[in-house]
Amino acid sequence: MKVEKDFVKRKFDRIVRRYDLVNLIGSLGQDRLWRKKVASLLADAPHPWLDLCCGPFTLTLDLYHENRLAPVFALDFSFEMLFFGKNRIKDTLIYPICGDAEDLPFKNSSFGGISIAFGLRNLPNKEKALKEFFRVLKPGGRLVILEFSWPKNFFIQKFYNFYLSYYMPFLGGALTGDKEAYKYLASSIKSFPSPQKVKTLLLKAGFSEVNFIPLTFGIVTLYQAIK
Repeated sequence: MKVEKDFVKRKFDRIVRRYDLVNLIGSLGQDRLWRKKVASLLADAPHPWLDLCCGPFTLTLDLYHENRLAPVFALDFSFEMLFFGKNRIKDTLIYPICGDAEDLPFKNSSFGGISIAFGLRNLPNKEKALKEFFRVLKPGGRLVILEFSWPKNFFIQKFYNFYLSYYMPFLGGALTGDKEAYKYLASSIKSFPSPQKVKTLLLKAGFSEVNFIPLTFGIVTLYQAIK
């Protein structure tokens, strides 16, 4: 599946007001646990941190509190997402930036930790993006990626296919008015590379100590890598 940036941006701009609610209901609350896991894995990474494809700062705030209130930079290409979440980060050291994760506006070796949750799937040139992540990380810095994946178990696959193809478009359409955005979600997950292929891409980008952990029956995967 070819990812079109303009299409993805338009869809995120439209669903921003109910984005977190759909995620919460659709995942039966599991998304909170997944985000907490990301934050805990970055806990010992040097400051500052960067949260990519941050949306309305849902993960960013978890990182900020895990980071002992040290500065966290948060980047997303949807200004609507950043604007909607602005009140959430009032009186914090979270710095929002509207930008492209494939062409990061930062100097080399700027960050000790980088996170990206459910955003790598939406980047057309994943190889370029991973090289950018590597470039702006400090030596010894940690990258944590949380992304949807296709489970290995046959019966879980059947259930997951129904969930993605029918339940999520129904739920997302009912709550946001944009059923097409959640049809895209299903197709983008099904076409996303396997965890082993993502590991290969990370190694090719220059990362070491790459590993991945399946969560919630393999419907999401957590990746870790070191520069």
